[in-house]
Amino acid sequence: MNWEFTFKILAVVLLGVAAFFLWLNNMDGVFVSAVIGAVCFFVSIRFQITEKSNRKDAETQRNSESGKEEENQ
Repeated sequence: MNWEFTFKILAVVLLGVAAFFLWLNNMDGVFVSAVIGAVCFFVSIRFQITEKSNRKDAETQRNSESGKEEENQ
């Protein structure tokens, strides 16, 4: 399982916990669980962007290396 998916699942679970605390009228619990859930969501987005950037960099490096090989021939 990758980290991106793990953090998204954790964000959804914490959203459910925040709803439960809201039902209990525990506003401190709502705030804490909602903030941590939002942080988990944005961390999952960060992992997604980092992975996409790494793939793009690797593709660019492969293309530049194949271009250098064509010049040498």
